[in-house]
Amino acid sequence: MKSEKSPKKLKLKSVNYVMFAYFCLLSVLILVLVDVVFFLTVSATLEKQSRNRVVSVGNEVVRIIDHGSDGAILDSVLLRYREEGIISYIFSDDGNVLRPADVEVSATRIDAALSHASRLAQNEDAAYRSEGFMNFCTNVKINGNSGVLLVSCSLGVVRDTVTGLQIYLLLVSGIALVLAFVIAYSISQKLTRGLKSLSDSAVKLAKGDYSVQFVNVDYKEVAQLSDTLNELRDEVKKSGDFQREILANVTHDLKTPLTMIKAYASMIKEISGDNPEKRDMHLQVIIDETDRLTGLVNDVLSVSKVNSNLGNLNPKVFNLTEYLYGIILKFGYLRQSGYNLMLDIDPDRYTRADEEKIGQVIYNLMGNAVNYTGEDKTVYISLKTSMDGQRIKLSVRDTGKGIPKDEIPNIWERYYRFESNHIRPVKGTGLGLNIVKVILQNHSFDFGVESEEGKGSTFWVDFPCVPANMPDGTENFGS
Repeated sequence: MKSEKSPKKLKLKSVNYVMFAYFCLLSVLILVLVDVVFFLTVSATLEKQSRNRVVSVGNEVVRIIDHGSDGAILDSVLLRYREEGIISYIFSDDGNVLRPADVEVSATRIDAALSHASRLAQNEDAAYRSEGFMNFCTNVKINGNSGVLLVSCSLGVVRDTVTGLQIYLLLVSGIALVLAFVIAYSISQKLTRGLKSLSDSAVKLAKGDYSVQFVNVDYKEVAQLSDTLNELRDEVKKSGDFQREILANVTHDLKTPLTMIKAYASMIKEISGDNPEKRDMHLQVIIDETDRLTGLVNDVLSVSKVNSNLGNLNPKVFNLTEYLYGIILKFGYLRQSGYNLMLDIDPDRYTRADEEKIGQVIYNLMGNAVNYTGEDKTVYISLKTSMDGQRIKLSVRDTGKGIPKDEIPNIWERYYRFESNHIRPVKGTGLGLNIVKVILQNHSFDFGVESEEGKGSTFWVDFPCVPANMPDGTENFGS
């Protein structure tokens, strides 16, 4: 059997290196493009200027000849332009140089000029390039004889100028390229400095250091990432604290009922086994504590189920009044412990919701009121219809010490318990009100709490009031 090959580890590149490389490549491409465009433009421009110049000089010489100026004036003009590097020749049709007399011209250039002059009648351009010269050629009449005027300018000057400019531009480009590399390196360092700082902080966070701060205000996107990572750090820290707290809470809450179950079981075995009255009382304690354990476990399971969207809603129309009475009856055993349940409930009120989950809400609200009510051990429960008949408001009020205003937003959070507020040891995990919040939010029902220190707290929920014969369904659910 062939062993599977482990996948190759990707060779990752530094963001700093990649940015620097791209900046450098961009700089090189820009400079090469500028150089090429400059070379082509300058060369073409200088050649065009040479062409225009020889044409201009040639036309001026033609005008002088046409005006019949004497040979001295013509020679002075030709000599003046010679000082600028523009040489003009006038020769006869047989190739003899007529003006100026002291200049020798190669037979090849004369033949080329004569050949070109013969084609002028065929719309041939008077200006042309040959043998490294820019030339202007045209037919003229001088002293009654036919001749050819040739005006030439050496392109060597153009080549030398272009070469000089090329050398200068290459030197400037080299300096610019070095500066571009330095600037690219600085920019890449500056742009990636924030990311490197975030990466280092993230490594510390991964190792459990929750004191790290993700700080970067250089750029909007990185600043947003810093804020997100800070929020993530806070959530991770809160989650870790929650886990430790729930472990401590559950451990503490499980310890007491387990101890009582063991103690009462031993009492039944050793003392009350033959006394039916005491035995039943001890067994009832065991049953109650077992129910309490079941409630603790159900709280933990419920919050996981609700928050993981495993608890899909199954809405139906049901009699909320009867359902509430049914739950209140299950709390009847509290009367034996001196509790008073004061009721103000409208008859036969129907709503549409997930009956099982609303039961969790009512159980948790009543259990919370029992845990936190005052020395009179009184809990007030009301179910009243609004004036317009559209809503049913469930209220559960205790007479405890109340909740400070700055603590009210926290009571709906997972595992939260305001320890200084209860009269007796609080039963539960601190998950109850969080379960209430999630279930009611899924239903889109309004809910809240009104509390005043020293006067207790009232938790309320608004249910939609619907006709008893309204069909079940999910359309417009929670409205």
